[in-house]
Amino acid sequence: MKNKVISGAEEAVADIQDGAILMLGGFGLCGIPENSISALLEKGVKNLTCISNNSGVDDYGIGLLLKSKQVKKMISSYVGENKEFERQLLSGELEVELTPQGTLAERIRAGGAGIPAFFTPAGVGTEVAEGKEIQEFDGKKYVRDSWLKADFAIIKAWKGDTSGNLIFKGKAQNFSPMIAAAGKISIAEVEELVPTGSLDPAQIHTPGIYVQRIFQGKNYEKRIEHRMVTTSESNLKPLNKASLSVIATGAVGLDKNQIAKRIAHEVKDGYYVNLGIGILTLVANYIPDGINAVLQLENGLLGIGPFPTEDKVDPDLINAGKQTVTVLDGSALFNSAESFAMIRGGHVDLTILGAMEVSENGDIANWKIPGKMVKGMGGAMDLVASAENIIVAMQHVNKAGESKLLKTCSLPITGLSCVKKIVTELAVLETMPEGGFKLLEIAPGISVEQIKTATEGKLIIEGEIPEMEI
Repeated sequence: MKNKVISGAEEAVADIQDGAILMLGGFGLCGIPENSISALLEKGVKNLTCISNNSGVDDYGIGLLLKSKQVKKMISSYVGENKEFERQLLSGELEVELTPQGTLAERIRAGGAGIPAFFTPAGVGTEVAEGKEIQEFDGKKYVRDSWLKADFAIIKAWKGDTSGNLIFKGKAQNFSPMIAAAGKISIAEVEELVPTGSLDPAQIHTPGIYVQRIFQGKNYEKRIEHRMVTTSESNLKPLNKASLSVIATGAVGLDKNQIAKRIAHEVKDGYYVNLGIGILTLVANYIPDGINAVLQLENGLLGIGPFPTEDKVDPDLINAGKQTVTVLDGSALFNSAESFAMIRGGHVDLTILGAMEVSENGDIANWKIPGKMVKGMGGAMDLVASAENIIVAMQHVNKAGESKLLKTCSLPITGLSCVKKIVTELAVLETMPEGGFKLLEIAPGISVEQIKTATEGKLIIEGEIPEMEI
């Protein structure tokens, strides 16, 4: 067998030339090939096309290559944590192809598996489907997408052997197993390199057939983008004037913890639940006693619990770089392609995510403000295209006092006719099949008239509206 072991990152990237197409593993800042990125930065290679779920942050990961203007094009899914990326995109300095996260994972998997094209429901009716073939299967529309391959695939694993077999720790699998298979030359940096035969064959995530170069890395930082942990005290703040938000209508309503607690009551026993980022992660803290639900994270984990205390933080168990989690007995870890197979296949019972706008027909917009802000769609398009039960948490009005519950969304669409229920700081509403927002509950201290003022779309009111129980 050809010797795959090399001296380090400098040798690993020595033959990467200007204009190369690279795939880089990682999800947020979890599992990124730190040493190889540093070597690329030092080498100064330019006009790169980088395929990666995220783009790092301004001073770390792929963000360093963007800052030094070494990247010509990015093919990514979610880039919301990198201000320099967003600046280059909006200014036209950087060519960008944004792809739904599950589609990105499948495009990479298809590239490594020799499958040139496939159909997915993610993105139908949105700008990512423009110019692409649409076909209908079993009464549902699907968009055709194509494989992705690269000149070099660069990944980071926990352990590897001299034959190139790899084991990933925690949720650091994410995109890396698919990326390893999709490169003409695959480079793996590992925290620990062991002799062939040292690893349990049943524990190997990526077989050595996919890896051409391997080296033991050093000085890993394993940064966390933003840490959120619980304390010994409850996260729930009392409903008082000091903790209430005041909106343009003059109304006051729930704070983010109270919104999360109200949404938690929608979680039923036995549900598999996908939570979005931001305040939605707080929902896990408020699932009622006696309700046994399993939480699903897009980057490869089933069975998380509430946020851990400060002394139980593990940087290898990061959800999109946004918070740390507790892994419960019976949990499962897997790669991102497997994760979106669960989502796309309809195995998730409830999806909870945020929105910038929702229309009275249940359309959702939550990923882009043209000319001003582009975070990327992440997994949202996959989730709203496949989930049967979608709940949105959002502010009822924007900072200018304009309603975000509209007749028709003004921002680019994430998904069509998909939202079932909405929880805002003012109310709980249901989108009706014939169109319109049916008012189900109001927040303490809120009047029906205030809801009417804050809602542009058709508001349906039947009988006396009960107050939320929070």
